[in-house]
Amino acid sequence: MIVRLKVNDRIVEAEAEDNELLLDFLRDKLGVKSVKAACWRGECGACIAIVNGKAVKTCLMLAAEADKAEVLTAEGLAGKDAISPLQKIFVKHGAMQCGFCTPAFVINVHYLLSEDPEASEEEIKEKLSGMICRCGTYNQMIPAIREAKSLYLKHRRNNQPIASNIS
Repeated sequence: MIVRLKVNDRIVEAEAEDNELLLDFLRDKLGVKSVKAACWRGECGACIAIVNGKAVKTCLMLAAEADKAEVLTAEGLAGKDAISPLQKIFVKHGAMQCGFCTPAFVINVHYLLSEDPEASEEEIKEKLSGMICRCGTYNQMIPAIREAKSLYLKHRRNNQPIASNIS
């Protein structure tokens, strides 16, 4: 079947097999490499993307289920810049080592803080607890998330919508 999507503000379409995962469709057919294949069981969180406004583990969703959906990945956060302000915050705090899980953490933090920029540190830790960083940079992520939280709160206080390319 032909699957039509809006991925990172770009309308795309490609043929998908009936049993093709959204993860494989995004990576192999559309060249979106920030969604990573790791466990294929929804346990690690490396494949997270925002689909129709919700954080989704793309290894648990068929491409056909995403037909006509809007998908946002880490590539889409940057807008016209090389990397987004949120990604810059992660870099500043050394919140990655190998970088394998970083796109998923970044997109999930964007989702969480867009939904609730006033979430407590414990609530954020709980929501991110299902994600695995093999390098163990969790301690570096906490100050990065604190700084990002203040950025998202500033946008909320100023009644500015949280755009994907916040600054």
